[in-house]
Amino acid sequence: LLGVLVAGARSLVRKAERDAVCVGAALGFPGTVRRSDDTIMFGPNLDVGDLRLGDALSRRIGLGIPVSVCNDANLGALAEHERGSGVNCDNLIYLHGDVGVGGGIIAHGRLLGGDEGFGGEIGHMVVNPGGRPCACGSKGCLEAEVGERALLHHAGRGETPGRAGRDAVRDVLASADAGDIVAREALHRVGTWLGLGVANLVNVFNPGMVVFGGTLRDIYLGAAAQIRSVLATGALAAPREKVKLRTAALGDDTTLVGAAEFAFAEVLSDPVQVLTRLRAPEDSPV
Repeated sequence: LLGVLVAGARSLVRKAERDAVCVGAALGFPGTVRRSDDTIMFGPNLDVGDLRLGDALSRRIGLGIPVSVCNDANLGALAEHERGSGVNCDNLIYLHGDVGVGGGIIAHGRLLGGDEGFGGEIGHMVVNPGGRPCACGSKGCLEAEVGERALLHHAGRGETPGRAGRDAVRDVLASADAGDIVAREALHRVGTWLGLGVANLVNVFNPGMVVFGGTLRDIYLGAAAQIRSVLATGALAAPREKVKLRTAALGDDTTLVGAAEFAFAEVLSDPVQVLTRLRAPEDSPV
């Protein structure tokens, strides 16, 4: 994993203009990341924990800058708020689906991180006690009920070799659209649990918008009627009245754009200091 990331970073540097200055770097990770020291505490679908990946990347890339590590869904929330569907909406929730499900919460224009930066683990909100087992060790988490594995399992495609990822999810949706009864039932079932999760979030946070990204973007487009139906009965009338349900305007690049925004934040807040430090010779006292 480290080798692949280093190779990708070096490729980006080689493609930059010769006089370009790299002001920051950030990595989106699908798991819990402690904000104080960028330590990956738990990655349920990658089986990693207590990992200082940012430090290792910084040493290997050799640009003389730290590599920040952030939860990928938090970065997605940041990106959609700054440049996507959530522009001009200061209270939004971003839901991101791949193998797992993550979430990022923007409250009053700021990312809600919680005490240690672990806030927004929406995928591990239990919606179906005693339901499908989750990689985190619990059962019935939103991730376990609406993630990629759940949809493929319900569609009878969970054991097909080589059938995974966004293409496999989109194949199920295409089959449902074409009239496949099993695929339609799978999408309806996943849509029900997703609608329940959204209803809970609407009741707790009163967001102005909920944005669906990753595979959840496709699932929402295929099950919007079911999701809205569950939301209509599961959420209180007042907070649901004005909430908008949207898909990620930045598409598959949402979390990458968020990482770039995060990495660039320091130079925007203090450009003179950052550029002076980066351009200074190694023996300079600056």
